[in-house]
Amino acid sequence: MGRGLWFVAGAGTAIYGTLKARRLAYRLSASGLADQLGALRLGAEALVDDIRAGTRQREAELVDELGLTLRDDDPGADPGTAPERSAQIVTLNAHAVRKDPP
Repeated sequence: MGRGLWFVAGAGTAIYGTLKARRLAYRLSASGLADQLGALRLGAEALVDDIRAGTRQREAELVDELGLTLRDDDPGADPGTAPERSAQIVTLNAHAVRKDPP
């Protein structure tokens, strides 16, 4: 029983080591490096998209909290269809102004 157990343990270790060596060899090859760079690029794009979405969401929350109105420079443009809202003017709503007694 002891020799069989050691044989199976050795064979399992050899198979595991062979698979890890093949994966490492592929990762260090030209096509493996290209795949890794492609995956890194996709991950960076996803991160940037998430940050932009979070920024837009937080901007909308702040506008609501502060009672501000966002207007695009083009009065005929639909604000929901504009891909980038980079040129915006922030104005204060007249009804949002609090007048405290002196």
